[in-house]
Amino acid sequence: MTEIHVFATVVAQAGKEAELQAVLEELVAATRQEPGNLHYMLHTSAKTPGTFYFFEVYKDQDAANGHMASPHFAAAVGKAGALLAAPPSIIETKLIAGS
Repeated sequence: MTEIHVFATVVAQAGKEAELQAVLEELVAATRQEPGNLHYMLHTSAKTPGTFYFFEVYKDQDAANGHMASPHFAAAVGKAGALLAAPPSIIETKLIAGS
């Protein structure tokens, strides 16, 4: 079994930072309930307001795929769409060294 790590960057439109943050926080709460989710952490940039970063860990590829297909993910994408300055950047990785 290989854990899947995901790094995602989400950028709010100017003036929409708080609204987007609320949508993303709801997504965190729902995602943490997924059985295959090991970590789902939302960060904000210390230097660039309105830039948010997710660090996600899933037990395997099926769990990562399940998250992307979940109703709460689809709902968050729908709510967030008009608040984004650009499409999210999502990078899926596999850990090769360190802990």
